[in-house]
Amino acid sequence: MSRALYRKYRPSIFEDLLGQELTARILREAARQDKLAHAYLFAGPRGTGKTTTARLIAKIANCETRVADKKFSIKGEPCNKCRACTEIDEGRNLDVIEIDAASTRGIDDIRDLKENVRVAPASGRYKVFIIDEAHQLTKDAWNALLKTLEEPPAYVILILATTESDKVPATIVSRTQQFHFKHVPLETLVGKLSMIAKQEHIDVAPDALELVASSAEGSFRDAESLLGQLVTFGGGKITLKDVEQMVGKVGFDKLDAFAGMLLENNVAQALEALTSIYDGGYNVVQFTKDLIHYLRRAAVLCYNPEMKAFFRRELMADHVEKLEGHAKKFQDKHIALLKSLIAAHGQMRYSQFPIIPLEVAIIEGLK
Repeated sequence: MSRALYRKYRPSIFEDLLGQELTARILREAARQDKLAHAYLFAGPRGTGKTTTARLIAKIANCETRVADKKFSIKGEPCNKCRACTEIDEGRNLDVIEIDAASTRGIDDIRDLKENVRVAPASGRYKVFIIDEAHQLTKDAWNALLKTLEEPPAYVILILATTESDKVPATIVSRTQQFHFKHVPLETLVGKLSMIAKQEHIDVAPDALELVASSAEGSFRDAESLLGQLVTFGGGKITLKDVEQMVGKVGFDKLDAFAGMLLENNVAQALEALTSIYDGGYNVVQFTKDLIHYLRRAAVLCYNPEMKAFFRRELMADHVEKLEGHAKKFQDKHIALLKSLIAAHGQMRYSQFPIIPLEVAIIEGLK
């Protein structure tokens, strides 16, 4: 059975941790000085590298080459060749325990963890506990975990990963080293997908890769999983149309052209294009969401051109140029259109006829 792309191309050293350079630099320096903390809290959007980073720490803590070769340990990276590193990569190291708090969240589960903490490592130097989706732990479970965080054995490292750090109790947060993982810039995501496509000999159009990256909304895992799906779906060359059909989402050029019709008050042409999109089987709710984001960016650029630098993280360079052109066409009256689209999006999600609220929003917003 072939490995999923997101597992095959998971970063194996801190240097490969794209989009989180500051976090990688701090943790690598801690490894160089042999000053790993006993507890970490990794917070940020899904698919940005939290669990991957936790496993890197587990490898750093137990890497046999780092213990035997002091010169190598100065690099602050795992060797990825010794028994410990290999076992952790393959998910069979007994000293690295991963817990999914979404399904293992009660006080009894945490009590089991506390009993496990008391047992010395089976073969490595450290036992590393990685608690994913930590925000889903119950109040009693947090209280039970608190004592372990306060006075952990010297051989234990606890790593909490969460997408909702505001739900983690302050008493827990204060006892951990905190790292916040950022959304990955679209260009970085496209760059990694291009590298994977080249390594795997996948023939994929550049605009198709851009839509894959955009659909993933900053998640490496989602983007790589979608690319893996497309390999079996597309057959030969993967085109923009293949991606659009797979995700039910239109590419940037179609979205850009539609926004142009609205900003030029061409209601008849916009309604005709919308019917074509609907008949093509695209998800009009997703299309409306994308359209709102597009017009919002155009509005922001209209009133604050300096935001161009920020949007370069979310869009490709040529997309930002096209957006700038539409920002010049944005007028105060288009704020009403934007409000109508936002209201329509809320109605569409519960309607049996999702295209109707969108059509009404366009007509009313441009009258």
